[in-house]
Amino acid sequence: MRTPPPDTPGASAQHADIVPEQDWVDRLFVLGIIGKGLDALGEVIGGILLVVVRPSQLSSFIEVLTQDELSEDPHEVLATWLTRFADRINVDTLTFGAVYLLAHGIVKAVLVIALLRNRLWAYPWMIAVLLTFIGYQVDRIIRSPTAGMVALTVFDLLVTVLTVIEYRRQRRRG
Repeated sequence: MRTPPPDTPGASAQHADIVPEQDWVDRLFVLGIIGKGLDALGEVIGGILLVVVRPSQLSSFIEVLTQDELSEDPHEVLATWLTRFADRINVDTLTFGAVYLLAHGIVKAVLVIALLRNRLWAYPWMIAVLLTFIGYQVDRIIRSPTAGMVALTVFDLLVTVLTVIEYRRQRRRG
């Protein structure tokens, strides 16, 4: 059956039968999933960079990045932390970082793509992955809290709740 043009009477009712209206929860869910997708892309790019960068190159880059700030204020917190981090960088550290970022990024990217394609199997997997990340992040927050880790954990909690809500809706829709 042909769908009537959008300006004809009854078109919106037929459209509603084919494509359910999106409410604010649906839109927020999609935005959250896109945010996780951008996060995954950043992790994959970061992981690839860690594979190709040598520890000495990273240390030199951090030194160049922080030298002006430290010359103005030798106690500047971020610059001091970065230089201490650069002093501890070695091949094992970069390898672990690369594997960690690539694994997280690839898993999240696959799940984000599946969710955006509305694959029902991806919802419980995304929930499980996010809960695993949240558990790890809470452990990190307890050990050494940072505003960034707290913000990431809150974001992951929000996306998890939205994923649960959307999963229930998708199952009801069949």
